[in-house]
Amino acid sequence: MSHCPVTGIALSQDAVLTMKRMRNPYESDPSGRYRLQFLLLAALPLVLTIAAIAGLVAVQSRTLAEREIAALEQELLSAKKAELKNYISLARTAIGPIYGNALPDDEAAKDLVKQSLSAMIYGQDGYFFVFDYEGTNLVAPRQTQLINENWLGLEDPNGQPITRAFIDLARSGGGYHSHIWPKPSTGAPGEMVTYVIGLQDWRWALGTGIFIDDIRTTVAAARADVEARIQRTFLYIGLIALASLLLVFASGLLINIRERSLADAALKKLTQRIVDTQEEERGRVARELHDGISQIMVSARYALDLTAKRIASADARAGESLKKGLVSLTTAIQEVRRISRDLRPGALDDLGLGPALKTLTDEFSERTGIASELETVVFRNRLDEDAKIALFRIAQEALTNIERHSDADTVGIRLFGHRGGATLRIRDNGTGFGQDKVKGGLGLRNMQERVEQLGGTFRLLSSKDGTVVEADVPLSHMLRPDTVTKDSA
Repeated sequence: MSHCPVTGIALSQDAVLTMKRMRNPYESDPSGRYRLQFLLLAALPLVLTIAAIAGLVAVQSRTLAEREIAALEQELLSAKKAELKNYISLARTAIGPIYGNALPDDEAAKDLVKQSLSAMIYGQDGYFFVFDYEGTNLVAPRQTQLINENWLGLEDPNGQPITRAFIDLARSGGGYHSHIWPKPSTGAPGEMVTYVIGLQDWRWALGTGIFIDDIRTTVAAARADVEARIQRTFLYIGLIALASLLLVFASGLLINIRERSLADAALKKLTQRIVDTQEEERGRVARELHDGISQIMVSARYALDLTAKRIASADARAGESLKKGLVSLTTAIQEVRRISRDLRPGALDDLGLGPALKTLTDEFSERTGIASELETVVFRNRLDEDAKIALFRIAQEALTNIERHSDADTVGIRLFGHRGGATLRIRDNGTGFGQDKVKGGLGLRNMQERVEQLGGTFRLLSSKDGTVVEADVPLSHMLRPDTVTKDSA
């Protein structure tokens, strides 16, 4: 015997086993032990999905942004080139009257054109330049150190030819050329786009250029803005992912708390039911002791007292009184044995389930007058200890219910094994009982819980023609065929 940790009341071995199983509800539920792993498995696909979405968004955003930036750069560059063409058109318009009426060797006209072009400056760094086809600079108003010097082999810091490219463009009718050139205002090198045309009569290359640093700055700012937007997008996705993960874990925590509260409530309910069952069992034992053994012992004492008086008075009937006392003591001993068998049948421990059920049904028929028939099949696979105790208690409870409530005159009990495990079926031809008793009966709930603790199924069918109680024990509670048990012995 043990004591209930809640009430301190002594508990039977079956009650202690049930309390151990229910003390930690997750021991009988494998999912409870792996709840954290399940939460992690649920969160992992979410994290991977969000990471994939974030990567895809970043790649698509960068690709789209690069296209837009390239289009913007091309548009700005086209605007610059159109502007250069306009500048050249203005220059040709300015020098057209002089150049158009001059001969190829008219030096005076050439000087007038040089003076006119030198005076045409615009912006901070804009001006017109002239190279002859031999590479000599003739006009450079903002960089006069270049004038009258031959720059045919001039190249920029990247090795890009400058003067040679100007002359080739002029010979071919004109065009654009990109190169690095020092800014007249600061002397710092900058990227420049130049437009050159040819004055073929004088073998001159006339051109002007414009720095495109502002285009590069605009493009760089656009790229920085794209990166900033991508980073903000990543931040938003990360916040969404964090919120989703917190929601998953919060939901798991709430479910865990709810299940724990339900488990605690179930444990309290079970504890109360164990106490109620124990009190009911104590009351039954007390009634049997009081109504049976106590009365028999009182009768035996009266018989012995009468025997003592008759012996003292030399009454010849002393032997008769002593015999009655011995009969009463024998009856008391049998009652004690019966009560002991009801609490823990010795046949179940000594002989096995089949003989224990046989003893139970024989005593039931002898006590109640209800005809009972037991049919058993030798198990090739044997039941373990928990299954034997559970099936015996179910049979005991069912026979008690039949005796008290069914008004039956025949009972059939069948115990057999099959591929899925073992089945105990108890059938009577009584009057049956209503659904309220099916749902609320303490004995029926005890039978159902015993089967469910084994992982089996419990079925109850009741009608006016009788009642059928069926308990299935799964194959996991069957021992190996080579295991020696009391049943096989």
